[in-house]
Amino acid sequence: MAAPELQQTVGKIAGFTGTALHTGEKATLRLHPAPVDHGIKFKRKDLQDEPTIDAKVENLKTVERATTIGEGSVRVHTVEHVLAALWAMGVDNAIVEMDANEPPIGDGSAQAYVDLIRKAGVVAQDEPRKFFGARDTMHVQSKTGALLVLLPDDKFRISCTQAGPNNKFTQFLSMEITPSAFEREIAPARTFVYYEDVKPLMDKNLIKGGSLENAIVVRGEAVLSKEPLRFADEFVRHKILDIIGDLALVGRRIRGHVIAVKPGHASNADLARLIAREQTRRSAVAVSRPIPSGDGGLDTDQVMQILPHRFPFLMVDRIISFDTETKCVGVKTVTINEPFFQGHFPGHPVMPGVMQVEAMAQVASILLFKLAKTTSRIGYFMSADEVKFRKPVLPGDTMFVHAEITKSRGERLAKAKCHCVVNDAIVSEGELMFTFLDK
Repeated sequence: MAAPELQQTVGKIAGFTGTALHTGEKATLRLHPAPVDHGIKFKRKDLQDEPTIDAKVENLKTVERATTIGEGSVRVHTVEHVLAALWAMGVDNAIVEMDANEPPIGDGSAQAYVDLIRKAGVVAQDEPRKFFGARDTMHVQSKTGALLVLLPDDKFRISCTQAGPNNKFTQFLSMEITPSAFEREIAPARTFVYYEDVKPLMDKNLIKGGSLENAIVVRGEAVLSKEPLRFADEFVRHKILDIIGDLALVGRRIRGHVIAVKPGHASNADLARLIAREQTRRSAVAVSRPIPSGDGGLDTDQVMQILPHRFPFLMVDRIISFDTETKCVGVKTVTINEPFFQGHFPGHPVMPGVMQVEAMAQVASILLFKLAKTTSRIGYFMSADEVKFRKPVLPGDTMFVHAEITKSRGERLAKAKCHCVVNDAIVSEGELMFTFLDK
């Protein structure tokens, strides 16, 4: 089993000074190392008591043309480029110290922040990273036509389609987000604005620091900037940059494939909130459950005295309880070392449904053998009805297998209603029929 990925922070303090995009003010930003599980926090050094704001989606305040976070009356604007660089370059814990309410914009890309992270260095810490792994399809959709979908994947990928007014400058890019790919392919992509949006933004007292030195202006079919486009598809690359920065507010590394169509900060934030809610739900049900031993159940040796199955086909680690004469609960710890993971969705390990059904059958067989007070017969699996697979079972899950005898005909036929539970949620279920023959 591969060693867990470790959390990382910056190696030393490093900073730079520049102009903020929307306020037009001079601002200095410094990165400071932070301990494990600290996350990314922004510190307003220019305010009394130097308050900090957690870069978490629950502190998200506004998403108009930029992402603003805040706690109480304290705000930090336009955090998405900083967060994108930190997250994509592998920094989990850091203090972002600022002497203004908005970081310097640099050239409108995340390149200045990548350079700063390179200057500070990135060092590993002694705690594993925290991940959010997409298990089911999740999506958000806006009235403006933005659509974001998160699919299961063992990596972090983004596939994005960007389209301007009347679908002008439609661009598409799909890629895995790694530090090297981000630094090379995404970080240099600059922010852009459509000419017809410039005046409304100025009327709202925004983009005071904007110029052709730190933004691309699109006017009709023309692209106005101080230098030529850095990529033929620079617009969609910058959209991916913004997605990374906004999803960093989840506070965990994401394992999943984001498919985005015409995204913006508002739809990015909606997906971040959806992921955060799902993570909260998972944390609430991921309560450790003691596995008792003794008279209430059977240990592994006792299970193997009853069942003829052996590794790698023994799907019951132990029986933890016989609740009544007709009910029992078994447990199966699912590890990455299970042989079926080698060939079942390699790269995205999911326990095969048929193996879950087999686990149900084995637990039900133990219950029947115990009731009959004999192991001189062999149980044969005859049929499975009403089988449903509700959620994927992944490496690291502990699967509790419940079986209840619902019908029996002498000592030869029996029917059992079974279901498997992970983190207090039913992942699969079915009604199984058995026959028992003498050995």
